[in-house]
Amino acid sequence: MTHIHLLEQTFRQHICWNRQRLNLLAKWIIALITTRSVNLVECASVMPGPAQPASSYKRLQRFLRFFEISYPVVAQCVVKLLGLEPPWVLTLDRTEWRMGKLPLNILTLGIAHKGVAFPLLWTILSKAGTSNTQERIDLMERFRTLFGAQAIAYLCGDREFIGHEWIAYLLKHRIPFRLRIRKNTKVAAANGTPVQAWQLFAALPLGEPLLLEQPRTIWGHPLYLSGLRLPDGDYLLVLTPQFAATVMADYARRWGIETLFGCLKSRGFRLEETHLTAPDRLSKLLVVLTLAFCWAHAVGVWLAQQKPLNIKKHGRAAKSLFRYGFDHVRHIIVNITHELPAFHAVLQCLVGANNRWEEMPLKRQDHPLLPLAA
Repeated sequence: MTHIHLLEQTFRQHICWNRQRLNLLAKWIIALITTRSVNLVECASVMPGPAQPASSYKRLQRFLRFFEISYPVVAQCVVKLLGLEPPWVLTLDRTEWRMGKLPLNILTLGIAHKGVAFPLLWTILSKAGTSNTQERIDLMERFRTLFGAQAIAYLCGDREFIGHEWIAYLLKHRIPFRLRIRKNTKVAAANGTPVQAWQLFAALPLGEPLLLEQPRTIWGHPLYLSGLRLPDGDYLLVLTPQFAATVMADYARRWGIETLFGCLKSRGFRLEETHLTAPDRLSKLLVVLTLAFCWAHAVGVWLAQQKPLNIKKHGRAAKSLFRYGFDHVRHIIVNITHELPAFHAVLQCLVGANNRWEEMPLKRQDHPLLPLAA
């Protein structure tokens, strides 16, 4: 049980919960990493300590049902664990799956860093499909209340996150953005004639970006548009409030949130296996997953500094930094009797070692839509 107490004490430096809650958090994270599953029955069956699995299961249920979590405190904890000074690159997206006929839909705002996004705030949408403007605004207002708009380098979003009201909100609060728009969005041509956005880039060679140097009127606002033709016949069209020579590379960092969702789901904790459907309980589960994810990724960064990951012929690493750290921590936990010194070492990744992080240059393989010329 020594490793549980060590992890509990480490989290105490970041989260002001009572001892019982921190003890449960530490055991739960150990169980999540051991089982690679969010299923409460699976986690309860391997939770360390003398308690029977049935007792541990009820304890997890009580946490999800009754414990009130301060989500701003969790967001601030993530920022501390990252050790990054603002302004941050934010990325906004959803992940959705179904449990039977019931849709589970999570709108997430995260900090893009090192090819992945770290979740800060989220909203459980009680519906299938896209978010609406007010849901996005509410999420951004929670961020502004916590950190202020000055903490945003720019916000990335895919084609779902568009529209007159949304753009007007971002401009009003001076939030820089890199937002992809649909190719049939109406844009004013150089002569003022409305055309579909893709028509301004139809003559481009494949994969060659063009940044229009003059603003165009889109949804009633003068905005800058950049674009390129993709091999599949589609267009990557990115909107910004000011001219930005790095817009395509900037937008590519949005891909980090797709990597995050993969880590939380099939490539990591298998979030889609949860049987939780109540929004408040699912949101609390995401708190535990966020902390476990941050730890595993931090360990992966630390390991890569000592022994870099192998690069395969296609130019990508053999595994992600998250999976590198996740597998290492899991091996230590499973063999904790012999690996307690190693456990001490990976705990240091939660107490300030991440302040050594530096932004890595973006590579072509980090985003499948980024042109080779960028």
